Order: sequence, then structure tokens, then C-alpha cells
Amino acid sequence: MTQSGRGGIGLMVAAMVVFGAQDALSRLLAAEYGIILILTIRFWFFALFVLALSARNEGGLLAVAATRRPILQVLRGVTLVAQLVLLIEGFVRIGLVESHAIFACYPLIVAVLAALVLGERVPAGRWLAIAAGAMGVLVILRPGAGVFTPSALIVLGAASIFATYSVLTRLVARHDSPQTSFFYTGVVPGLLLSIAAPFVWRPLAVGDWGWMALLCASGALGHFLLIRAYQRTQASLLQPFAYLQLVTAASLGVAVFGEALSWTTLLGSVMVVLAGLSNLWIERRRVPG
Repeated sequence: MTQSGRGGIGLMVAAMVVFGAQDALSRLLAAEYGIILILTIRFWFFALFVLALSARNEGGLLAVAATRRPILQVLRGVTLVAQLVLLIEGFVRIGLVESHAIFACYPLIVAVLAALVLGERVPAGRWLAIAAGAMGVLVILRPGAGVFTPSALIVLGAASIFATYSVLTRLVARHDSPQTSFFYTGVVPGLLLSIAAPFVWRPLAVGDWGWMALLCASGALGHFLLIRAYQRTQASLLQPFAYLQLVTAASLGVAVFGEALSWTTLLGSVMVVLAGLSNLWIERRRVPG
């Protein structure tokens, strides 16, 4: 595997840990203040951070905002907002563990879309590794009867939309720089959510602003890491490592929200790690170095 490939995997691992922690914060705050309000504040911060960072780049804001695929960049922002609204609704309704048990299917959708839309070659061995990782996540999360409820369908929709977002991110990386994609990841959702802000606004308690600040910072960091990962490495190769978000979120669901914990968590974690290592071994054999 090339140094770029290894670097992309490292960025993916870091992004998934950040996103897992962010899921727990989102559930905590959204249950109290509502999903749209929490996302609005989060993306206002994100947009300001992106604008400040972009202004420091060579050429300034105009250079960073220049995109060869404006429609795709706007679609990325729209899909990101839609996915987050649905997924956080799932967190509030059925919890982190149950939601992520369903959301675990999204890397499989990404692998299919990567082959169909991006033209990436996905060897049979890698399909098996991705499937093994999915089985490991199901062992960890032990989905119950809640999988078949309307709330579960909401999360399934979020998984499909996030798979689309992931492929769009990889697609625009062929034409735009990571800085440009990062710019639109913050600005487009910020503008969309600002439309709804007057209808959902309410003040946060003083003690909750610290959690809100942590959520905002983790959102900016996580998406930047994800964009850089997809820019450096094939989407299909990165997918087994996406399960680390689920492991992180499930662990926090147990520790913070009192969700179920059993020996299957350890077994499933081992299965996920082995699936990721198998995927690396397959890639090393296919592309030596």
C-alpha cells in the first residue's frame, strides 16, 4: 500500500472516533433543544470557522470558493443536512446502539455506489471484508425488534443519504481541492439551516454552552478529516474503518446513556478490527509497496 493510502486510513480512523463522540453529544443536546436548533448553531460555528480558515489561504475566499462542480458541492451540503436530521432523530427515538445497528449498512451502500458511480474496482476479497465488518457491528449492537419500527426506517434513510454524501465527496475530490470541499461542507448547510433558525430558536442554558462548543468543534474537525481521507484513498478501501464510529458511539451509549453492554461487544469489536486488517492485507497483495 502506498504512503498516501496509509495516510488516508489514518485520517479515516481519526474522523470516525470524532464522529462517534459527536453522535453522543448530538443526542444529549437534541433531546433537550430539538434537532434543527442544535444543527443550526453547530453549522453557524462551522461556517464561520471555514470562512476564517479560507480567508488565510493563498488567493483568499474567492480562490477557495472556486469550484468546478458547484451543483455537486451544493448537493453535498443538502445531503449532509438531511442525513444528520434523520440520524439524530433516530438517536433521540431509539438510542445510539439501536440506531447504529441499522446505520451500519451504509458502508455496504458506499461500496456499491463507488463501483457504479466512481468506477472503482472492488475485489471479491474486499467485499468479504466489508461484509465481515458489518457482521461484527451487528454482533456489537445486537439489534432487536426495534429494527422494524418506523424509527428504524428513518435511520435506514439516513444511512442511504450518508452513503450518497460519501460518494459525492469522493467524486468532487477529483475536481476540487480539500479546502474547497471543506468550504462548501460548512457554508451550504449553514445557509440552509439559517432559513429555519427563526422558527426554532430558544436560548440554551448556561451550562449547556460548553457541550455545544464541544459539538461545534468536533463537527468541523470530523468533516475536515473525512474530506482529506477520501481525497487520498479509495472510498471502498476506507469503508471497513468506518465501523469505528459505530464502536465509539455504542461505547458512549453504554457509558453515558446506560444502554446495553455484553460480552458480544468485545467479540464484535474483534471482528471489525480483523475485517479492517484483512482489507489492508488484500490491498497490500494487490498493490505491493
